[in-house]
Amino acid sequence: MQNNVRTIVPSHNQIRTEVVTTYEQLMHAYAIRAICFMEEHGVKAQQTFDGNDYQATHMIVYAGDEPVGTMRIRWFRDFAKIERIAFREAYRNTHVLKAFGCFVFDHIARKGYDKIIGHAQPKYARLWRIIHGFKNAEGKEPVYFDGHPEPYIELVKELTPPHNAISASTDATVLFRTEGFWDKPSQFEAA
Repeated sequence: MQNNVRTIVPSHNQIRTEVVTTYEQLMHAYAIRAICFMEEHGVKAQQTFDGNDYQATHMIVYAGDEPVGTMRIRWFRDFAKIERIAFREAYRNTHVLKAFGCFVFDHIARKGYDKIIGHAQPKYARLWRIIHGFKNAEGKEPVYFDGHPEPYIELVKELTPPHNAISASTDATVLFRTEGFWDKPSQFEAA
């Protein structure tokens, strides 16, 4: 008897990123973070999860139906801050990171932001500079966190918001739509 289940490898085209809009997706994001931060790196739960989780937009990466990566975005006046980026070990490669980054950066630009700030340990900072064109923030000293022997380097990426970026002049129906689904009328919009 032949097994009809296809294995999706990290380079497969069924890698996709989604904006977290359901409780199940959020639990998937938290599970990835727990695996990567708590189990792999020994980070305490109190540091892995914090009050900012309730004010952030979360992203989840899937390989088929299996959650493999996550991050959260916090929104400030003139920049978006990316943080808590975590990928299961088998999916830590440039194919996944490029696809993930493109989705996230497009989402941030669509919200009208032209700057992203993130913090990363040196080896990851190098990766973000090479793959996505981040630059070290000028005049900013690295920061140390409890339990992390290496400093975190502040990185900056400039974006160009698209012509249809969400703004105060955007049609009100769009402003009522679910995060990331601004082009799709909701089921509650009048015909």
